[in-house]
Amino acid sequence: MEKRFHRKGNKPKGRSCLLAASPGFTLLETVVGIALIAIAVLGLAQMFTLSVMNNFRSDRITTASFLAQQRVDVLRNLTVAELDTFKSSASIDLNNDGTPDLLKDELIDLHGDGTNDYRRLTRIQDSTEYSSAWEVDVLVFSAEQFRTDQSALWADPQRHRVRARVSTIISR
Repeated sequence: MEKRFHRKGNKPKGRSCLLAASPGFTLLETVVGIALIAIAVLGLAQMFTLSVMNNFRSDRITTASFLAQQRVDVLRNLTVAELDTFKSSASIDLNNDGTPDLLKDELIDLHGDGTNDYRRLTRIQDSTEYSSAWEVDVLVFSAEQFRTDQSALWADPQRHRVRARVSTIISR
């Protein structure tokens, strides 16, 4: 067996020297790395939340637009007498069963769960520009406006956050 002698100042190459000289992360570097990753993840989580809220809002606007256009399509299929009746009353019974089929102010339960989701207002008036024509306005609001007075909604729909507004002329 050979004995190794070391000069003064030279450290022996052993296990303790390897640990001291090995590359690695200090506690401070690890904490800083975790903090940077946490900041990035929080930014992504906030973006995800914002995109979910925007999708929900656009879904409500799309549904409201569909409800407004649906009302206009039904009114386009009415006869002159039915349009005049609807113009002069709050509702109209199209199939004579005693229950109104069209309402000027109605709450709509889309999902059939007993909770109303939208409020649809319809206004029909004689056209000032054309004879044998009616001006039709349909406003659709979300649940926040269920208790708001109808005249206030018609006066300033934007202030009350109208979800959809369709205006058209029906002529015969």
